[in-house]
Amino acid sequence: MEGTRFSSKLLEEAVEVFSGLPGIGRKTALRLVLFLLRQDKEVLGRFGETLLRLRDEIRYCRVCNNISDREVCEICANPHRDHATVCVVEGPQDVLAIENTGQYHGVYHVLGGLISPVDGIGPDDLVLAPLEERVKKGEVKEIILALSTTMEGDTTNFYLFRRFREYPLRITTLARGVSVGGELEYADEVTLGRSITNRTPFEETFRF
Repeated sequence: MEGTRFSSKLLEEAVEVFSGLPGIGRKTALRLVLFLLRQDKEVLGRFGETLLRLRDEIRYCRVCNNISDREVCEICANPHRDHATVCVVEGPQDVLAIENTGQYHGVYHVLGGLISPVDGIGPDDLVLAPLEERVKKGEVKEIILALSTTMEGDTTNFYLFRRFREYPLRITTLARGVSVGGELEYADEVTLGRSITNRTPFEETFRF
């Protein structure tokens, strides 16, 4: 659809906005825009209002940095979770993927990204202070490094291992059931569940 001439400047703008979303090409963007145009004004109003509220009202849990409607998310506020076991993930999508396995009953910490020198993302760009605070207080007995098995994920794993290895806690990582080079959120639930259950000490996966 490159170079397509639209009959409306507004239509073209809308397609540009939608095609900026991950995994959405211009053809799909056009289909989505035309679908929305066929909806009632009330439906479109609710759609737009929800997006604005999402941007303005969404919060991040002060304990784990996951997306939340409250100051402390439901997982961190749940007294039946194992608060001594913290699963470290890149983003909220990974929390959802792991929760869907039904195999994990600890809590989480969301980094908000991965170390990637190529993209100019370093350790200081990650959200680490809340996790370090929990570790220093002695609340954490195990950190599970559940990051994607990509170069960026492995680099971040190594950094976190070095940062926390002096504390009296276990540092483990997912068993290599998750394919190398794969994003955690795309792993199937059975494989991901087994990878969590069969996690291994991090130092056994690398030579230092």
